[in-house]
Formats: sequence, structure tokens, C-alpha cells
Amino acid sequence: MIRVVLPHHLQTLARCAREVTVQVEGTVTQRALLDALEEKYPMLRGTVREHVTLKRRPRVRFYADGEDVTHDPPDTRLPDSVATGEEPFLIVGAIAGG
Repeated sequence: MIRVVLPHHLQTLARCAREVTVQVEGTVTQRALLDALEEKYPMLRGTVREHVTLKRRPRVRFYADGEDVTHDPPDTRLPDSVATGEEPFLIVGAIAGG
């Protein structure tokens, strides 16, 4: 099982805990993980990725094993620590300001 940590507004929308788990068959990539997340929590469709293009929405960041993987291609394999559930995949709402 892959652990995913969601920001508060997505927790509220999905009516779930801060950390959820999803099962991904095959290679664990951003695309496969987000597909599994949207399958398990259909109310999140269109919140992290756009409906048609499936591109990441602006101001949403992804972190895997402490590294920012936001701009990695969606089919890049995620670290084994995330794939095995040792470390969570973080979805973070970016904050601007100064």
C-alpha cells in the first residue's frame, strides 16, 4: 500500500484522514498513484489534476522521499521507499507570499 498525505482542503472534500492509502498495480509512478487516488476518492478528480489534460494544477506540489518531484514527468518511477509505503507521497498546496 502506498501512503498519501493530503492537504486539509482535500481531506475535507474527500471526507478522509490526513493520510490515506492506495494500491497501485505495476510500476509506481505519479500518474499511476494519482489515477489510484482518484479512483478511490472520485471527489478528488479535477482537484489535483485537470479533468481533460490530466496535467497538475497550478499551486499543487508533489514530494516523494523528501524530494520535490512536482516537475518530474508523470511516468517517472517513484522512489522505492514510497512504493513500499515506508515513506508517504505528499501532495501540498503551494503558498505564495512574503
